[in-house]
Amino acid sequence: MPTKCPACGQEMRVCLLRCPACNTEVAGDFPLGRFARLTEEQLHFLETFIRCRGSLKDVGTRVGVSYPTARNRLDELIRALGLSEEADTESARRLEILSRLKEGEITAEEALNLLQGGTNHE
Repeated sequence: MPTKCPACGQEMRVCLLRCPACNTEVAGDFPLGRFARLTEEQLHFLETFIRCRGSLKDVGTRVGVSYPTARNRLDELIRALGLSEEADTESARRLEILSRLKEGEITAEEALNLLQGGTNHE
C-alpha cells in the first residue's frame, strides 16, 4: 500500500474500508498506523529483530551485516517509528545516573536501583 502521495510526497490517508465478505463500507479519514509508514526494508529488519529476540548480533548474522550496521538500522527504525525522542530521553537519564555515580553523588547500589527503574530517595 502506498504511504506517500506520488504527486506531492505528502502522507496518504485511508478514506474507505470495505469488508470483502459482505461489502459493508466505512468511509472517513483514517490515519495510517506508524508501522504502515515503514519501508519494506525496515519491516524486514523489524521482523528479523523480533525473530532474533532483540539480539543485534544475531540480526546482523541473519541479514549479512556487521553489528554497527545492524545498530544503525535499528536507530533508523526507531526514528521512522517516531520513538527517537523517547530513546534519547532514556539514554540521557542513564548517562546522568552514571555521571552521578562517577562524581560520588550516589553509590553503586543506588545507581543500579535507578538504572533498573527505581526511584531516587534524596
